[in-house]
Amino acid sequence: MTKLNGNATIFFVDRLSSGEHRNNTAFIEADGKQRSITYGELADSAARVGDLYQRHGINREDRVAMLMLDEIEFPIIFWGSLRVGVVPVAINTLLATDIYQSILNDSRARVLFVSAALLPVVAPLLDDHPWIEKIFVTGADSQYLDFTAELQQSEAVDAVDVSADETAFWLYSSGSTGQPKGVRHVHSSLKFTADTYGKSVLGIESSDVVYSAAKFFFAYGLGNALTFPGSVGATTVLLAGRPTPDVVVNILNTHKPTIFCGVPTLYAATIAYLETGKAQVTAKLRRCISAGEALPADIGDQWQNMVGCEILDGVGSTEMLHIFLSNAPGDVVYGTSGVAVPGYQLRLVDEHGEEVAAGEVGELLVNGDSAASDYWNQREKTRNTFEGVWTRTGDKYERTEQGRLVYCGRTDDMFKVSGIWVSPFEVEQALVSHASVLEAAVVPAKDADGLEKPKAFVVLKGTPEAENGEAALATTLKDHVKERIGKWKYPRWVEVVDELPKTATGKIQRFKLRDTEDVG
Repeated sequence: MTKLNGNATIFFVDRLSSGEHRNNTAFIEADGKQRSITYGELADSAARVGDLYQRHGINREDRVAMLMLDEIEFPIIFWGSLRVGVVPVAINTLLATDIYQSILNDSRARVLFVSAALLPVVAPLLDDHPWIEKIFVTGADSQYLDFTAELQQSEAVDAVDVSADETAFWLYSSGSTGQPKGVRHVHSSLKFTADTYGKSVLGIESSDVVYSAAKFFFAYGLGNALTFPGSVGATTVLLAGRPTPDVVVNILNTHKPTIFCGVPTLYAATIAYLETGKAQVTAKLRRCISAGEALPADIGDQWQNMVGCEILDGVGSTEMLHIFLSNAPGDVVYGTSGVAVPGYQLRLVDEHGEEVAAGEVGELLVNGDSAASDYWNQREKTRNTFEGVWTRTGDKYERTEQGRLVYCGRTDDMFKVSGIWVSPFEVEQALVSHASVLEAAVVPAKDADGLEKPKAFVVLKGTPEAENGEAALATTLKDHVKERIGKWKYPRWVEVVDELPKTATGKIQRFKLRDTEDVG
């Protein structure tokens, strides 16, 4: 029997290297360099990576760390690694030196690919590192190996034959509840997400131009910018820098993407920027999507009114690789996360594993073939998360009578007031619906009697009403929440802050606020 090659690069790279897609632009950089690469050129470059590895003694199943900005070299190295069975480990580009030390030691990667701009933060770790043997730098001359020069000296090699169930790459979880965990994905997971969300919900086409504010190292960004465009031969706009609202609007207006992939905090900040009158979005967007955190209903309504494109709010995870629960084109109900993406199954269960009824809150479990195989070196967490075909998300949801799911909060974020569950997200949605509030985070805090009550941290828009005094604003916001969602759910304390702690992917790290809260 002939063995089928389950190598993901056969579908995403080799298939596009000839024929109608070969000359399509695969990636274009939105910064000053304005570099671009076609699918044919991408395939040629990726095929050379295997020879580069051979010349430097890097073997199949070795791990290589990728601390890289969103630049053209990323897909070359990523696909080039998968092509020959070397396992790339994509790393968050916004972490501290000690966290990089932890990740490099945990993964035991033999090679580090690093963008020149990120080299200073890891340079102190690299002298006599116990695992890193080779260091390739992109974007500038350095004391280390020049990736571009090394690639030019390499020759194309064939893709190796792999099982569809073979480990292809690692991602590290975003750390919204603690230290990042190494999440291992197999080759077949990539095409599964393209065949489900990419095809059935996003409806991506070869003529599309995609801009994802979420970066490659994030599972959400990897699908948006690499997997989905690569499944049809579409174009991706890359931004190496930070996606601030002014930069995002400039990209939308300059490169005219048809698909924009953002996160709720960015949508909110961009709306606030557009409200200043400094710019408007002229791009004709046909799809806008959101993930990372649940999208507040008011943000969805405002964006659609201002930009003319609905936002498909969805839910995904590093463990499931991309979105498995989503609103769909023409079927958007803001304030809900939608329904299961075709190809996935969902359950809401109580603490005993029993299905909950409509209107009740339960933990969300998901079944789909994009699930990770495990957490590297974390057996207990693996067993607690991956239960047969089901993956525990750690998210609490309520199912409406219409079958849509409404986000209530992370399992660790939910708390009870007077014996009744409170959803931090519900209170936060009510707060951000006020004209003075840009962002909000709600955590439990103990009062003088030792009982837990909601406390809110808010970031203001700087409107005139917000300048009337913090005490007066706190009273206004408390009354606003009472009117929107009920008197017992309102925050007993409101604290104005300059910013909220977040992961690099925009998720609010409530645990950092909760750890310090004991009001008394």
